[in-house]
Amino acid sequence: MKGIIMQEAKRLQEIYDLLTQQYPDTRPLLHFRNPFELLVATVLSAQCTDAMVNRITPQLFARYPGPADLADASLSELEDLIRPTGFYHTKARYLVTLAQKIVADHGGKVPATMEELTALPGVGRKTASVILATCYGVPALIVDTHVLRVSRRLGLSKGKTAEQVEQDLARHFSPDRWIPISHGLNRHGRSCCFARKPSCPICIIHHICPFFIDLQR
Repeated sequence: MKGIIMQEAKRLQEIYDLLTQQYPDTRPLLHFRNPFELLVATVLSAQCTDAMVNRITPQLFARYPGPADLADASLSELEDLIRPTGFYHTKARYLVTLAQKIVADHGGKVPATMEELTALPGVGRKTASVILATCYGVPALIVDTHVLRVSRRLGLSKGKTAEQVEQDLARHFSPDRWIPISHGLNRHGRSCCFARKPSCPICIIHHICPFFIDLQR
C-alpha cells in the first residue's frame, strides 16, 4: 500500500511539473483591466468563447466603465451589446443585478471572498475562483469544462460535477499549487486534450494518463 501511495504521489508531481512548465502563463485569456471587468467578462463567457467576449467587451466597458454605470443600464441596450455572447436576456439581467448588489452591498468594489462573490447573481464557484485567483491572489481551483474533462481523463477525479472535481483536486494538490494546476489543466484541455478527439499521441503526459493507456489495450 505504501508503495502505491508513493507511486501516485510521484505521478501527481509529474503531472504538475509537466503541465505548469508547458503552460506557465496563469493569466486568463479574457481581456480586462480590473476586477469589475474580469467579473463581467467571465459571466459573459458562459456558453461562449473567450475570443467572442473579447470582441464585444471594449464597447461594453466604454459604455459602462464601472458597477454604478452598469447598475443603471437599460436592459434592452445592454442586451444589444452582449447579444453575440448568447443567452443575452439572462446575462443582461445577471449583470445589472450583480452591479446593483456590488454598489449597494460592497460600496462599488468587487468583493474578495468566495461567499460574497457567489452571493452575486449569476456568479458560481468557477467565476468566483477566477476573480479570487487572478485579482486578489487567493488560492482557488478554477474548474471549467476543460479542467473537469482533463482531470477525469488523468484519473485525478471520478467526479461528474465541477464541485466534485474541485474537491478531488484540493486533496491532490496543496493550495499554493491550485492556481497553476488549474491553468495547466485548462490550457491542456484547450490545446491538446480535446473533448471529441484528443491529440493523445503528441500529449506530453500520455505516458501517465489512464485514458490513453486504456486506449492502447
